[in-house]
Amino acid sequence: MELVIGCVGKPSAGKSTFFNAVTDGKAKVGNFPFTTIEPNEGITYYMTPCPCLDKNKTSMCAPRYGKCEQGTRYIPVKLLDIAGLIPGASEGAGLGNKFLDDLRHAQVLMHIIDVSGHTNEKGEETVGYDPINDADWLDTEIHQWVFSNLWKRWTSIARRHKATKSSLQTTFVGQLSGYGATPSLVSKVLDRMGLKEPLDLSTWGEEEVHNLVKIFLDIRFPTVLVLNKADQGDDTDRNIEKIVEKYGSDRCFVASAAAECILRAATKQRFIRYEPGSMFYSTLEDDDEEQAKVDAEKGLGPLKPIEKKIHRRLERISDMVLFRYGSSGVRAAINAAVELADVVVVYPVKSLKSFATNTTPVATNKGIFADVVIVKRGTTIKELALRVSQFLGSNLAYAEGEDGRRRAEDEPITSSNLIIKFTTTIASATHAPSANSAPDKEGKKGAKKSGKAGTAPSVEE
Repeated sequence: MELVIGCVGKPSAGKSTFFNAVTDGKAKVGNFPFTTIEPNEGITYYMTPCPCLDKNKTSMCAPRYGKCEQGTRYIPVKLLDIAGLIPGASEGAGLGNKFLDDLRHAQVLMHIIDVSGHTNEKGEETVGYDPINDADWLDTEIHQWVFSNLWKRWTSIARRHKATKSSLQTTFVGQLSGYGATPSLVSKVLDRMGLKEPLDLSTWGEEEVHNLVKIFLDIRFPTVLVLNKADQGDDTDRNIEKIVEKYGSDRCFVASAAAECILRAATKQRFIRYEPGSMFYSTLEDDDEEQAKVDAEKGLGPLKPIEKKIHRRLERISDMVLFRYGSSGVRAAINAAVELADVVVVYPVKSLKSFATNTTPVATNKGIFADVVIVKRGTTIKELALRVSQFLGSNLAYAEGEDGRRRAEDEPITSSNLIIKFTTTIASATHAPSANSAPDKEGKKGAKKSGKAGTAPSVEE
């Protein structure tokens, strides 16, 4: 499974700004574990504690993809910019058909909402608009899209279900596979609905089909609400309270994508030192010799004096965003979206003592925890091995964890930040090719194609 976050939002909600705030604009396919990066795709990062921190080996950690900063791992994740979201999209309004087609490729959604109320449902400038409407009609549009496609064929679906004596799972997978349904996902839907075999689907009316669609979409498209433009004043605070009260604080993230873009730009220009997701930034006045030395080791120049205009902008961001909300909110939203997709992080290694991988130089032993894989919770050891590489999956002898216990091939993976050693049946190869090497059409590693295999890209955050 390639984790893809779908970024949706009406025009002028700040979706493009958010996209720029969290993606690596210099991303190249060879630097990431993806076979392709389409024009409407970007690379963002899931921030999670790296096991090198607990092992006191941060200086030896050298990820092949993303980066590790003082024990915080930045794992590359695809972000898909889904255009065309306006009321009536399910009926083909705007770019409705393309919007709904792109939606199928995402495992989790991030809905960017202009929480200031300064734009209406079409993205036109206004005052006093209630943004809770935006949160509501995204669900309505997707629901109506799936429901209308099912309901107009329901008579034939029910007839075929009875004639073929199919199970409910088989029938629903067949009808919902176009929206990304899998047998395991449909099983969850059936369990939640409490459906038992046999069932005559011809007895179902619109109410039952609506319920099926609602539960399916709840599971298929978990959604994070990004309450953007939180620093715009007016009715913003009241709007935030209303949306959080209805949808819950675990799904809502107050943010200012514009603030994050300014902080990133100021960091790039060396006016400030800033880490994504932080509440603080430092300037030349705050600098010390130790930090300047660390910067020099990274090839970064010294901090510059801040111009008055930039200083005023940064002060406003500190007052209206960072000190008020604890961060710009964009990184917290990305992390929440990844975790809402119900995934786990696994580090495949060839040694449980040194934590080396097959890309670790023997002479220096520098480059531990080079590989990392994100998989769906419940993925089996065998499925994980196949995800790491076809070679490993086909020649797997056994896998074992840090506790030394051997893991059965059908054992599900349920905990994150798991370290797993794989051993193959071929004595000369105890570890498979790199976990994140993706084959291109010729069967070669995608990273090799760009001439950058085995290197950790420099990533500007």
